[in-house]
Amino acid sequence: MDTRAFKRSLHHSERYNRRGFGLGEEVAGSLEQAYQSDLIAKLRGNGYVLQRGRLTVRLAEAFGFCWGVERAVAMAYETRRHYPTERIWITNEIIHNPSVNDHLREMDVQFIQVDEGVKDFSDVASGDVVILPAFGATVQEMQLLNERGCHIVDTTCPWVSKVWNTVEKHKKHDFTSIIHGKVKHEETLATSSFAGIYLVVLDLAEAQLVCDYILGRGDREAFMTRFAKACSPGFDPDRDLVRVGVANQTTMLKSETEDIGRLFERTMLQRFGPAELNEHFLAFNTICDATQERQDAMFSLVDEPLDLMVVIGGYNSSNTTHLQEIAVSRGIRSFHIDTPERIGPGNRIEHMPLGGALETERPFLPEGPIRVGITSGASTPDRVVEDVIERLIELCEA
Repeated sequence: MDTRAFKRSLHHSERYNRRGFGLGEEVAGSLEQAYQSDLIAKLRGNGYVLQRGRLTVRLAEAFGFCWGVERAVAMAYETRRHYPTERIWITNEIIHNPSVNDHLREMDVQFIQVDEGVKDFSDVASGDVVILPAFGATVQEMQLLNERGCHIVDTTCPWVSKVWNTVEKHKKHDFTSIIHGKVKHEETLATSSFAGIYLVVLDLAEAQLVCDYILGRGDREAFMTRFAKACSPGFDPDRDLVRVGVANQTTMLKSETEDIGRLFERTMLQRFGPAELNEHFLAFNTICDATQERQDAMFSLVDEPLDLMVVIGGYNSSNTTHLQEIAVSRGIRSFHIDTPERIGPGNRIEHMPLGGALETERPFLPEGPIRVGITSGASTPDRVVEDVIERLIELCEA
């Protein structure tokens, strides 16, 4: 399939919209009421520090909703206003935040059902409105919805679209796309659908395995077993790892994406020499600015004297998980929660350790003066951060 040609055709369709409906002022009040916070605004004006009794809160200087998320949520609200009676669907969570998705359900936006990992579009009919979330959608899903005669509202983050353009360039020049991402994440699934030949690597360790194979130090059978579900159909490592380009899921850890890019560059330099490097390696900067800003702010925050860290965001939010990784890497006692309700009475917190399952810790806050660092993923509204801070205040005053 010529994905470039399909996108051009779709973008000229009267049933496709990626710019919104000009109803920003009409939905602004609803968005402000649901997501903004006076308390957070005051913290921003007070050096990102709050002092209440024995509690000191230090807020990261970049956190929460990014521009791409704000745009996606606003477009979803505009869509409901523009289509007051039509059935509206969304192909996945608009963003990885439970409160935001619950607000859409309250607006009678229906979510495509998933059965054993497969989306069921059977109830979507011609004339229905379908929202593509901030992570994007696969080209096959767009094609299905277009052929079915749906109205498509595309809220895909422009940074994600930038990655799609990168893998399109890889495909055009017969390079295999090495995608740094989580193989089952919606964004990576969408990106790989626009690629030609691709291989997804989760982290630097997997990238090292691939580079070892390129340098002749790997076993073909073991390699294919390891990456069987992370590559394009018919992938042949002996043929398809001769010319490679690097791209990434936009929410991955910036430093690791950069390390992976440098690793592949060194590997191709070692195998083919400097004169031939450009024939065998391509790299484009596809790291999202907002992801980078939040990670940089987190690195600054963990340099402050803290007793513990609270990271707020959906448990399936990749960018939030990487913020948690930064805290853990510094040895800070850290708690990842998705909603304020995870902090309860009796000095209790229900949280998800990195790579683990939900668990409850009690007591949560120590006695005496306490310094708590707080950050949130790019899908977390300020109102949620405010509610978390208020619960911390209540526990400290109890």
